[in-house]
Amino acid sequence: MSAATPAASSSGGVSPVNASAPDVTQNVSSIDRLVLEYLRSRGHKDAERALNESLESGGVDESGKTVSAEDLIKTLAVYAQKPSRPGDNVLKESANVLQELTAMGNPPSIQNLIASLGTVGAEEILSVDPTDKEEGFRELEAWVEGSLDMYKPEFRPILFPIFCHFHLDLVQRGFKEAALRFYGTYSPSLAPMHHATLHHLSTLLLPSHVQNDDDAQRFKNEKYVIRMSRSGFSLLVGWLTEGVGGEASGAGDGFSGEKGKRGRAAIMRVVNNHLRFDVTSASATAVSPNAWEESTGLLSQLIPQTSASATPNPHAFNASKGELKLGPAPISEELRAETERVIREQSVLDRDPNAQYDLQFLRPPAIPGVISPTESDMLPYPQSFKTVDVQREVEKVRDARKRIRLEPSALSSVDMNSVQGGAARARGLPSICAYTLHDVGEGAPCCTFSPDLTLMAAGFSESYIRLWSLKNEKLKGLRNDFSLSSVKDSGSLSKIQQKEGNTTRKLVGHSGPVYSLSFDPLGGSAAPPRYLLSASADATTRLWSLDTMTNVVAFRGHQNPVWDVQWSPMGIYFATASRDRTARLWSTDRTSCLRIYAGHLNDVDCVRFHPNSLYLATGSSDWTARLWDVQRGACVRVFIGHQGSLSTLAISPDGRYLASAGEDLAINLWDLGSGRRIKKMTGHTASVYSLSFSAESSMLVSGGADWTVRCWDVRGAGGPGKSRESGVTESPITRTIDDENNETSDLLATFPTKRTPITNVHFTPRNLCLVAGNFLAPDSR
Repeated sequence: MSAATPAASSSGGVSPVNASAPDVTQNVSSIDRLVLEYLRSRGHKDAERALNESLESGGVDESGKTVSAEDLIKTLAVYAQKPSRPGDNVLKESANVLQELTAMGNPPSIQNLIASLGTVGAEEILSVDPTDKEEGFRELEAWVEGSLDMYKPEFRPILFPIFCHFHLDLVQRGFKEAALRFYGTYSPSLAPMHHATLHHLSTLLLPSHVQNDDDAQRFKNEKYVIRMSRSGFSLLVGWLTEGVGGEASGAGDGFSGEKGKRGRAAIMRVVNNHLRFDVTSASATAVSPNAWEESTGLLSQLIPQTSASATPNPHAFNASKGELKLGPAPISEELRAETERVIREQSVLDRDPNAQYDLQFLRPPAIPGVISPTESDMLPYPQSFKTVDVQREVEKVRDARKRIRLEPSALSSVDMNSVQGGAARARGLPSICAYTLHDVGEGAPCCTFSPDLTLMAAGFSESYIRLWSLKNEKLKGLRNDFSLSSVKDSGSLSKIQQKEGNTTRKLVGHSGPVYSLSFDPLGGSAAPPRYLLSASADATTRLWSLDTMTNVVAFRGHQNPVWDVQWSPMGIYFATASRDRTARLWSTDRTSCLRIYAGHLNDVDCVRFHPNSLYLATGSSDWTARLWDVQRGACVRVFIGHQGSLSTLAISPDGRYLASAGEDLAINLWDLGSGRRIKKMTGHTASVYSLSFSAESSMLVSGGADWTVRCWDVRGAGGPGKSRESGVTESPITRTIDDENNETSDLLATFPTKRTPITNVHFTPRNLCLVAGNFLAPDSR
């Protein structure tokens, strides 16, 4: 369009109708002015009026005007604002586009169009340079590592969510090479704490992968909570806004220059849009270094909300659920009296005058501050007791009397290489008996021992179960040619048993790998178990009779593989954990489940009953553990602090502590009463598969994929470890642990195997430790 020229004065008079026309023609081009004069001279008033209106609305020539960056963004991006938020683009986040358009009354066709465009925010248009994220993260990491030691534990958790968002943004925008370069450069420093998540992120290489991945969408749509002290938060805000201070000498020069400003802007976008800071009034030195990660993560869906506006906080949720009844389960007076009578008669027969003192174990002293349940609180059980119940209680008393007292504290003040070290190890460490499976083939995912230590069972990937007699006794099943009418009592049952037997039996019935096994605990250590439960990838849980060596019932209800199964301490009831994100309660007298415990966001990998049967603990791939009220089906505790999937749980015999472990290589010890983490124990170099407490709850034993068995002091303070002085022979895989120096001081001893991942550890009531695993043959190549 040519430059605007002043309009010449009209020779004719101006009609009243077009009195304002000369004002318009003063600012239009000569061509437009000639057109207006032609229309006026011909009397085309409607056409003249329409052209005038067009020139008034957009006829000003702006060819020489510079467009501002803000106007450019508004022009290129989908822009809308609300009266309550002037100047702010309410459509800058793709997650809110449909909601805002619905509120503005746009038709569905426009909503679908905008949704298909993906992120159309104004801020996103100016952030397409992948080097901004690399520069920003480099400066942030340098600042964190260059900060004071007292602030490093609370600053380091912020690196992980920012890394995840940067990597996902690069992939979603199609910068595959930049994403791979960014991942390769900065992921190694985060791998020790977040190995599982980082490995998963490395598999997302296309924008469609990000759009269809649940974990990626959780990062995009949820706020990542970071716990930080008030002083630490002030330092972080100051660095983000001012861009100076904190980095190590020579590591960086702050956010200086144009490139640094863009890097700061990239970090600020993540901080503003995807992070939520839980600022505590406690000073940085008043909080344990490991405690900063306890309430960190994507918490909005992990914690059941008591109100819609409440900020996700596991401590507030746990406190709102009140006190728990963690004391021992009550015993009926009739059963207690009968047990005392049997113990007195046995002491007379054995001529043991000290046996009268065994009765004290029937009435253990109450633990201060721990509430014990009453009989009305318990799950429904048969009113009358049986002979096996008396035998079980009598054997508990004998086990308590003959128990080996472990004193882990004796190892803390003694040089293990001295003469006194051998005596201290004998007092503080248990005897460990290891069972190794050879020539397993495709593997044995699980092993377990019967409570009376007469049987061991293993589940195999080939869909079968194998039993072994640990006393070298013959395991006999029933003959194939008997009739049910011939079975009238236990005597007739023994007549139809097989004449010949073997010390091992194979149980076939599942159509998928067997992932978990659990022996019937009703007889305790006094009598062999009568039943065995098995969980499998075929989505069933099967009940096996050990009298007939056959499958009795198949429990169906889960729609996905069942990862774990466990009996309640008193039998009858059992719980299962499944890939369908639920745990379920069952009883042996019906085939349908009694309760469904739903709330985890991912697979429920493991279940454990509290010793008094009132509560059920679950561990999940969503990195959390939960404690459920068995009867009400309500979640009463949430435990957040792991940085990977949980694979095993253990509850102490005194009912006060929960130990959890998994793929993040750490063992967390929790106080069930408050729901708070007591300490974090590290030392394993691969996933932890199994945990078990000693009878006094003073020691914890763990086994894992690093081919080791480790003993931990439950009552020790923990903290950074010291150089090993125990003199225990180390394997090469174990020596790498000392080199990395990630052992905490509460690690008492490490017992390496040659090449056997430990899939099960089991403390007996007398504090003998049994472990089992399948040997991994060296690669023939």
